[in-house]
Formats: sequence, structure tokens, C-alpha cells
Amino acid sequence: MTKFRTTLTATAAALGLAALAAAPAQAAAQPAFLSAAQMPASSTPWTATPVFTGVPENGGALCAPYKIPAQNTRYREFTTELDTNGVQITTVARTEADAVKLVDTLRKALAGCGPLLERQNPGLKAVSAYHGKLAVEEGAWVYSLDTADPQVGNTDIHLFSVGRDGRTVTFVRWGQMGDLKDAPLAGFRTTTKTAVNKLY
Repeated sequence: MTKFRTTLTATAAALGLAALAAAPAQAAAQPAFLSAAQMPASSTPWTATPVFTGVPENGGALCAPYKIPAQNTRYREFTTELDTNGVQITTVARTEADAVKLVDTLRKALAGCGPLLERQNPGLKAVSAYHGKLAVEEGAWVYSLDTADPQVGNTDIHLFSVGRDGRTVTFVRWGQMGDLKDAPLAGFRTTTKTAVNKLY
């Protein structure tokens, strides 16, 4: 795995969740998370970590240059034996208005991720694409990031989604080597709907 791929994977996870002030946890219950079996189909089984409090330790801000709050945020990471990986990060906002703002902020960051990476990494080819809104709870939005590094000859594809149920926002990322044509976009849409439906 190249240095860029390692950084991108860590950073993509961090796109997940930012710009929220500290918020009280929902009193009724903590949001539920995807299981390994609910990730898009893979040629080798998915495994999932426990759900951790806070944000991933390797969470940077390459495509989302703002601080990621650890309070009222939890995450779970996913891997397969074939270098396919993913993460789900969920945050409970203080108010529904704050959750709406967070979704808007994340959507803008995901839409502009490719051009930002190209500016930060001369020679890198990076294309972001929007793949539509899903009708689940208050909505979920799907994006992709297709990158190619000519210097080392590798390509990577990531799928992202941001969904909201009331004042709870969840972010899901899937990634592996390859191009957009290699990505399970239909399966990722299903995973995203499941993630938002499972929150409560």
C-alpha cells in the first residue's frame, strides 16, 4: 500500500464526521451500527471491529479541513482479506439544525474531494462523482472518489455516503484497489439504506 493510499484511506474515514459542537447523547438509545454481513458483497468475508467511542485514531482531514469532534461520535471499521476496507462513523448532533448543517458540510467536502487532492498531490488524478440521493429517513447521499497515481501505477476507488435520521448523522466509506467500474455501487446503496434504517 503506497503512502498516498494509506493517507487517503485514513483521511476518507475522517471525512466522516466533523464540525459538530458537543451534543448530548440521545436519551432513548445509542445509534446501532452495520454488521460485517451488511457491507457490500465481497469475494472474501468481511470482519468488523467492536464499536468504539470517538473517531478513528488515523482520522485526518485531507478532504474536510475542519476539526472532527470525538464527543457523541462512535465508529466501527471493516476489513476483508483482499485489502478491501470500510468504516461507519455516527454522530448525534445537539439539534436537528446542527445535523442538517453537518450533512451539508460533508456533502460539499465529498463533492470537492477530487480537485482538492489533485491540488495537494501534483501528478495525482482524482475524480469525485455524485451518485444520487437515497429515500431513507431524512435522506442519504452517495459519492465516489476514483484516484490514480501514475508515479506508482496504482488506482483506488472509494465510495462514500452521508445519511441522517433526525439529529443523528452517519457516514459510511468503502474502499479498495481498482476503478469505479470495479465498485459495488448498487450494493453500497443497499448498505447505506441499511445503515440509516438501523440507527434507531
